[in-house]
Amino acid sequence: MRVTEKGQVTIPKNVRSNLGIEPGSSVEFILKGNEAVLRRVEPARAVVERSVQEFSDHLNRHKGSMNLGGMDGDEFYRLLRD
Repeated sequence: MRVTEKGQVTIPKNVRSNLGIEPGSSVEFILKGNEAVLRRVEPARAVVERSVQEFSDHLNRHKGSMNLGGMDGDEFYRLLRD
């Protein structure tokens, strides 16, 4: 790794590739004792989109798996409201 006078850091290609770092990516350094750990910072939008996708996948995995004991949807919703 090399730091320029402008404070830019040159990250080795194999590290960039493994972390998915591209030009313009945000990174942060975390101090752990006498070491600095480099971490790619995901844009907030990507984090939200991934969370939404994970929740959607979770719901899809459980779709149709609830046993209503013979109740139809309307009966179930009445039970929830009462």
